[in-house]
Amino acid sequence: MITIPLRISGVDANNQHFSEDTRTVTINRHGARVPVSRPLASGRVLHIANLVSHQDADFRVIGPLTPTTEKGGDWGIACVDPGENIWAIQFPPLPAGQASQSKALLECRECRSVALLDTSLVEIEVLESSGIITRKCPSCGYSTPFGYAEKQIAMAVPSEVNAMVGEAQARETSASPGADQRRHRRVALQLPALIRDYYNHVEITKTENVSKGGFCFRSDKDYLLGQGIMVVCPYNPDGSNIETRARVVRRQEAGGATRKIYGVRYLADRE
Repeated sequence: MITIPLRISGVDANNQHFSEDTRTVTINRHGARVPVSRPLASGRVLHIANLVSHQDADFRVIGPLTPTTEKGGDWGIACVDPGENIWAIQFPPLPAGQASQSKALLECRECRSVALLDTSLVEIEVLESSGIITRKCPSCGYSTPFGYAEKQIAMAVPSEVNAMVGEAQARETSASPGADQRRHRRVALQLPALIRDYYNHVEITKTENVSKGGFCFRSDKDYLLGQGIMVVCPYNPDGSNIETRARVVRRQEAGGATRKIYGVRYLADRE
C-alpha cells in the first residue's frame, strides 16, 4: 500500500479523451489499483505518468475493483510491458522463465474452454471483486470475458440457490403455473430488487425465490457466471436502500430468445 501521484490519459468507456490526476492505492510488480472519476473500458490501454519519478508507460485496464458510481471507482491496471517499472521500487525477481507468481483455472465465457493460465496479481484482484477479466482466448482468437471455471463457482454455491433456480425453471416450463405453489410457498416470493453491475448499469426487476443466502431473478440482460454485482432486495424506490455485494452463481435459459434465470449468492464482507 503506497500513495504515488499519477497522471492518467487516454480514452474512457464513453470514447471520450481525458487526462486526470489521481494516485495509487496499492501497487505490485504487475500494476496498481487507482481511483478514476470516470468509467473505463476493460482491455483499453491508457498512458500513465508517475509525477514523482517522472517515468511513464502504457497500462491496460484489467477491470473494476469497486462498483462504479457517478463519482467514479477503483480500477485494476497492468503494465503492457512487464519489464517496465515506473514506481522506482525494486521488486524481487521472478524465477527464470516464469511470467507470473500465480495461476488460475479460468473459463472463457464465450467458447467455454477451460485452461490453467498465468494470472497477474492485478487480474486476481479483479477476479475476486467484479469476477470477470478480459483477455485473448486461444480458442476464440480474440479478447473475451474470462472468469473462474464453472465447477469452481458451483463448489461455493449454497444448495438452496441451486434449488431456487431449478424451481424457477420448473415454473417457467410447467403447463400449470400454480401446481407447485404450496410446495414452494416458503421461498417463492416476488420482491422488487435492484441489480447494479460494476460498470454502473442498473436494472429494477423482481425476485422469483429468496433465501438467507441469496435469491433468484429473471432478466433479459446478459449477466455472466461469476460476475460480481451489487443488489438491493427488497428494493424501495421511495426510501433509503442499502446495497449488498453478491455474485451470479447460476444462469439458465428461461424461455424466449433472451430471457434468463439467474441465481445470486450474497458475499460476506471479507470475500
